Amino acid sequence: MKKLMLLAVVVGLSSLSWAGGRKDSLDRLTNAGMVLNEIMATPDKGIPLEIFENAKCIAVVPRMVKGAFVFGGKHGRGVATCRTAKGWSAPALISVGGGSWGLQIGAEQIDLVMTVMNDQGMQRMLSNKFQVGADAAAAAGPVGRHASAGTDWKADSEILTYSRAKGLFAGISLNGAVVEQDNDSTRDIYRKLIGQRSILSGAVATPASAASFMKAVRNGSNHAHAAEAKKGDKS
Repeated sequence: MKKLMLLAVVVGLSSLSWAGGRKDSLDRLTNAGMVLNEIMATPDKGIPLEIFENAKCIAVVPRMVKGAFVFGGKHGRGVATCRTAKGWSAPALISVGGGSWGLQIGAEQIDLVMTVMNDQGMQRMLSNKFQVGADAAAAAGPVGRHASAGTDWKADSEILTYSRAKGLFAGISLNGAVVEQDNDSTRDIYRKLIGQRSILSGAVATPASAASFMKAVRNGSNHAHAAEAKKGDKS
């Protein structure tokens, strides 16, 4: 009985978040860019500028589905990019999924953002698959224009995680979630399967279809850099 209920949750989440096909992959790139633009447009309630300025990689999963019926579940598809010597890499297509026990009933759609904060976390993102918590230390990220002095976000967490649901933006725990390369969507965008390390290390040219997402990442990065420089001048 429990196995049947778990299967029902998985199927339900999949039908809501995995439309599939090239159009779905293109829409995901566009939606991920929109999520970043909207978050950076409200800095007092978004990702602190210090976090964006120091992030090694940024991953966005628009319209990720969280649902539960005795069993809890998370499932979504997104895109990620990492810093290279020449700027931000071409986007890698990823999926995020995981299950947990919970006595809740219902479902909601969230926008998920992950910021990778050090080289070790970046190596995890460059791999084709890793588990949050087990393979990469993660924590709910601080929210606001600036990370407070008492927030030790540089110390241990390889990845800081955020969610936005119904207009509210906050840190979220993703422990247990599996992040892996989305092979089908990679083929949709790049016309062939390319390893995630090759894409995120800067060895692959950015496709024209990713222009809006990459522009949003660069705008967010430039805004954070300018704000931090201005902050430094005042001090």
